[in-house]
Amino acid sequence: MPTDEPTEQPFIAYELHQPVDYPLEAAPINREWMDKAHLRFPYRCLPLTIANQAGWVIRSPIGFAVYWYGGPNKEDVEVRFDGPPDPRVCSHFGVGTFTFTIPFLFRTPPGINLWVKGPTNWIKDGAQPLEGVVETDWLASTFTMNWKLTRVCEWVRFERGDPFCMLVPVPRGLAESLVPRRERIESAPDLKAEYDAWQASRNTFLHGLHTRDPQAVKVGWQKDYFQGKRQGGEGFEEHQTKLAIREFAPAPPPAPVSLPPPTAEDEAGPY
Repeated sequence: MPTDEPTEQPFIAYELHQPVDYPLEAAPINREWMDKAHLRFPYRCLPLTIANQAGWVIRSPIGFAVYWYGGPNKEDVEVRFDGPPDPRVCSHFGVGTFTFTIPFLFRTPPGINLWVKGPTNWIKDGAQPLEGVVETDWLASTFTMNWKLTRVCEWVRFERGDPFCMLVPVPRGLAESLVPRRERIESAPDLKAEYDAWQASRNTFLHGLHTRDPQAVKVGWQKDYFQGKRQGGEGFEEHQTKLAIREFAPAPPPAPVSLPPPTAEDEAGPY
């Protein structure tokens, strides 16, 4: 078991305007389409549920619908709001995109970027989030969240409270530090033996489901990975089944302004 606990590091969202009515919160595990699935079976996929939680989401403060007429200009995208027009959502870049402004300036620890992306496994029919990686450990400017409409002449709707952006911290240089190579599985005999045991177990279990074997039907699904167990039954001590992403603490109220005590002339007034 690892003895060194991860060092706690600050992640700050500086509020640029008041009031800030963009909800900013830890990403939830739930997705509507997963809730509606038979027996909620997508939640059995641990990699999927971990990815759902791996960061923070920003939610839309307004409801609106957006429509692309098919042209390349920004005028070819129309935004209709549930209430008065809101300049925080607009057509800015053209080519069938629309833009959310974000009223925060983020500051991550040294060497940590933000992967600015669409909410993981949150499906929006007719629109695709455009993702970017931002060096938020030094940048003193904001970024926007942009979506690309994928259908012409169809309205795409965002409800108030829909997540439109997800923030995932990533160490800068991690991908470049990895030295990729391909090898045959026979070069790692212990790993091959473990894989072969898993494959045999998987095939037996699927056959049992297909033939309605009572034991396989009762089990329903194999839980070894969910429980962090290797094929021999031993557990992996660093295994995670959920994430404990912290919420952003609220900004403190502004400090009161100290005024000098009034003079006799002040108390008398100007007249």
